[in-house]
Amino acid sequence: MTNNAFKKTAVALALLAAGIALGWGISQWATKDGHAPGAGPAAAETAKADRKVLYWYDPMVPTQKFDKPGKSPYMDMALVPKYADEDTQPGTGLNVSSQAVQALGLRTALVEQREIGTDVDVLGTVQLNDRDVSIVQARSSGFVERVYARAPGDVVAAGAPLADLLLPDWVSAQREFLAVRALKDESLTAAARQRLLLLGMPASLVAQVERSGEPQGRYTVTFPQAGMVAELMVRQGMTVSVGASLVRVNGLSTVWIEAAVPEAQSGPLQLGQDAQVRLAAFPGETLKARVVSILPEANRDTRTVRVRLELPNTAQRLKAGMSGQIALAGRTQPALLVPSEAVIRTGKRAVVYVVEGPGRYQPVQVQLGPEIEDRLVVQGGLTAGQQVVASAQFLIDSEASLRGVLPTLSGAGGAEAAAKTGASAPVVPGASAAPVPKSFTVRGVVDEVTQTELTLTHEAVPELKWPGMTMPFKLANPALAKNLKPEQQVRFTFQQQGKDFVITAVEGVKP
Repeated sequence: MTNNAFKKTAVALALLAAGIALGWGISQWATKDGHAPGAGPAAAETAKADRKVLYWYDPMVPTQKFDKPGKSPYMDMALVPKYADEDTQPGTGLNVSSQAVQALGLRTALVEQREIGTDVDVLGTVQLNDRDVSIVQARSSGFVERVYARAPGDVVAAGAPLADLLLPDWVSAQREFLAVRALKDESLTAAARQRLLLLGMPASLVAQVERSGEPQGRYTVTFPQAGMVAELMVRQGMTVSVGASLVRVNGLSTVWIEAAVPEAQSGPLQLGQDAQVRLAAFPGETLKARVVSILPEANRDTRTVRVRLELPNTAQRLKAGMSGQIALAGRTQPALLVPSEAVIRTGKRAVVYVVEGPGRYQPVQVQLGPEIEDRLVVQGGLTAGQQVVASAQFLIDSEASLRGVLPTLSGAGGAEAAAKTGASAPVVPGASAAPVPKSFTVRGVVDEVTQTELTLTHEAVPELKWPGMTMPFKLANPALAKNLKPEQQVRFTFQQQGKDFVITAVEGVKP
């Protein structure tokens, strides 16, 4: 070996020794805390594996428990583990595993405080003002000699002639008055004059009789006010009696516009409140109106309240039957808003789930106000800035019911009930027995009867958030359908058993 080769070999050995020493130093520094580089994920997996699993369950059917992982027999998804440390948190809230949250796409929303107004925007229809109506009646028996050219719907002026009447009773009374006046007794003359006025003669007609000295048996009936002839009951040649109606006139100086306001928006309305009206006949023009009447009875079918507004009818441009938009302005006020889908309503209470931390949810009972578009006003129970669950609430609600958390909202009795139901039932191989299903009793009408099923049109079931509908039910015993016929009214009791709704009792009722 040459001298140069020996030097190269020595240098290589020195570099190798330095590399080994450097690697040993780095490894000692990296393992100073007992963790090697790259061991973080493995350690996390080990820590996760050390958590005690109570059981596995399907988030869609949380009442069924399994003693080992696998695929759910109910849904096309993996079972979710239930860890022991998820129930060790204080308070009445509950934990939901991150796997379940991710599987169901749980979404949250912010509780917002906004300025909301009580504005009401509804459709309205123009109507005649029924408070501005006059009826002309005959003041004495007589005959119709002439009817002036009038017809229903005509617009007339005040004082316009309607008909000429011949009144024999007035003629005889006027002759008696003239005879008394000839006696030159002022007291008797005054009494006779008063009698003519009491018979319904106008003062102008009595004065004419005094001036002329001749009885005036023909009298022209005139319209007492301007307006539209709403009804015409007098015709030429007919006989009229005392008090017979001749014509009905509807004034046109003002008109009504009537609207049906939704019951939920009718609370802030007040008499005298101003409104703006935009009619289709006058685009771009806004008319001012005033609330003159809020009818005391709501429509039971449409759940609306009728409101009447009055507006001037300048130049008689507004016609009955026209339609338009009515804007009733209200005052603004701050309010808390949450998405409507975030609220679970059972008929007895309204509950939202507040996010307290990652996977941690707290049920809160809230007091609700009106609904504005897709949001609800919360009048109590929440504060601005809180996060609430806005989707997949059925997962958390089912879990809360399973653990007995939800009944505590109604008082201590709920906690006792939860203790009695045994929220932490023991796990047995396979699916454990579910709690006793709750029964619901409602009325319905039979649509179809078979040996295994009964199709019914039933009333609403508030506890299940069901509206009235038609659906099939399984029969717990085929004998339950004995003697039942289509269109028969019944009262029945059913339970949910797995995916089916099963009738356990049924009886006929009288209509």
